[in-house]
Amino acid sequence: MNNGSNRTVHPGCTGQPPLAMDIILNLDIFGIILYSVLTFMAVVSMLVFIEECIYIYKKVPAHKKSIIIWVNGAAPMIGSMSCLGMWIPRATMFTDMFSACYFAIVVFKFLILMLEEVGGDEVFLKRGQKHKLKISTGPCCCCCLCLPHVAITRRSLFLLKLGAFQFALLKAIFTMLSIVLYTNGTFDLSDLSITGAAIWINPFVGILTIIALWPIAITFMHLRVALRSLKIIPKYAMYQLVLILSQLQTAIINILALNGTIACTPPFSAPARGYMMSQQLLILEMFIITLVTRLLYRRQYDPLPRDEEDADNENTKMVALPESA
Repeated sequence: MNNGSNRTVHPGCTGQPPLAMDIILNLDIFGIILYSVLTFMAVVSMLVFIEECIYIYKKVPAHKKSIIIWVNGAAPMIGSMSCLGMWIPRATMFTDMFSACYFAIVVFKFLILMLEEVGGDEVFLKRGQKHKLKISTGPCCCCCLCLPHVAITRRSLFLLKLGAFQFALLKAIFTMLSIVLYTNGTFDLSDLSITGAAIWINPFVGILTIIALWPIAITFMHLRVALRSLKIIPKYAMYQLVLILSQLQTAIINILALNGTIACTPPFSAPARGYMMSQQLLILEMFIITLVTRLLYRRQYDPLPRDEEDADNENTKMVALPESA
């Protein structure tokens, strides 16, 4: 019987991703230009980050240096790891894991950055004595408008930090667990069966991500007016953009590749080609974000008043909630 099931499949569509040398030997003129331009972008991103680190070390107060460097390094670090994954496709899973671990730390660092920009924990608590936190916000409870507002206390501040820190800690633990299971042959991103480790680990990490983003959103909604002069809104937008591009975009492309929507082009199988497209897009996107974040963080600002009574305008005050809250 002659039907579609008798069609032969190219060997390159079923095997592992090609070796780095195989890619280099098979590059055409367009491929050489594409790989050269993307590699140049990744190198420039890292050089811009190094130059920014030098500037921060010289100009920024000591208690903010490491935090700002961590946050600034998200885009160039992800771009550099994506460049390695582009040249060495068989290492893509590991480069993605490293990028995800780094960004998990950045999530926590961004919360600390907002607190430090307002003056630190003590100043935050002092300035927030008359205010309450609105916890009915995304990504967890944006539809739960009936949730009560929470007083700003040391306990609530600790819970906010804990919510973000758990992601940085547990993401590193699950990454090490995934690598150990991979060496044992029991962790495969393309294995979506109920007995596969990836189908259990990845959704759980996704839940941890949502939980970690919640305290960041709560803190940002409360401090967005007080920190407006420090460009906190575009900084938060860049942080969210890195999250969407590095996590959601990559997941969508990989799902499309696993479903066969992205066709195989030897020597790349469909999943490998999906990973390759994701890496190339990330290099370009992180390059642009690196340049934008450089403009946002390479600035000198006057410190905020330590007390709201000392503020000369409403733009340096926290967001006040109705008394009925």
